Amino acid sequence: MGIENLADLRLVQEAARSGSLSAAGRTLGLTPAAASAALKRVESQLGARLFERSTRALRLTAEGQTLLDYAGRAFELLAEAEAQVAAGRGELVGTLRVAAPSDLTRRVLLPAFDEFLTRHPGVQLALSVGDRPLDVMRDEVDLALRYGPLADSRLVARPLAQTRPVLCAAPAYLQRRGTPRLPQDLVQHNCLSFHRGGRRQREWRFGQGGQWVAVRIDGDRHADDASLAREWAVAGVGITFKSYLDVRADLDSGALVRLLPDWDTEAYPLHALLPSNRFVPARVRALVDFLADWLAQWLADDPAGIANAGGGVAAGAGRAAGRPNIAA
Repeated sequence: MGIENLADLRLVQEAARSGSLSAAGRTLGLTPAAASAALKRVESQLGARLFERSTRALRLTAEGQTLLDYAGRAFELLAEAEAQVAAGRGELVGTLRVAAPSDLTRRVLLPAFDEFLTRHPGVQLALSVGDRPLDVMRDEVDLALRYGPLADSRLVARPLAQTRPVLCAAPAYLQRRGTPRLPQDLVQHNCLSFHRGGRRQREWRFGQGGQWVAVRIDGDRHADDASLAREWAVAGVGITFKSYLDVRADLDSGALVRLLPDWDTEAYPLHALLPSNRFVPARVRALVDFLADWLAQWLADDPAGIANAGGGVAAGAGRAAGRPNIAA
């Protein structure tokens, strides 16, 4: 006999999330007795123990984890079907839960999100902004935008833009401290670092003629929010090394000056990440396609010519690189 009541399955899902059966019951409006009865009912119907119980918390068994992996996808499919039926005309509807880096969001993507929501009035955006990487598999995120190489094979990645870091500082800082002519000169400067992938930057790499040099950098401040490094640089505090996407507006306005323009920097790709074991709703697919096209156009319009410099940013990476299958 299989599971007969979706409400019981939702209780199991909520109990796993909260680690407490009584807390799950309160969330779903059930008494402790009713919550306990629902869990016992599901375990009886499946003939398997779903949680290891203690006086303090619940812990999923292997069988419980397997059930929830599939249940999560089933609930997402059901919610998407309900939303599309309710819309009645096949319009995009529902909430998009997106996590994105702080500077990229504020400096580049806000107009893109505005335009997407204008085109699709049935969609709502729940945006999580910050540079601490979320766990896309566990957190309530439909889509995460992330810089840098990828190591987690559980994720499906769509390349959105092939960018690179640009070394830059404010004119006021350069007047006060001088302009570095070689990467090695950076050891004499106040270098503003930030965290990448949860780790603080310790060195910056530059290439010329096929040879690469790593410079150990130091400064009087660093942050886990990369937008602060850019703001400090604009204020004339020191030199920073940030994605061209993040600093292009400052370079165009003259608030920041590009340094060591004859030196290459390593590729710093931007990806859209999706958990591979989840159904991908139509609204998520549509946003990924929209952002790839939007960024390609944004990078193609490059008055400074940095996007097309040797070893630099490749416009239209989202389309040119192709995209993995992000179907269910």
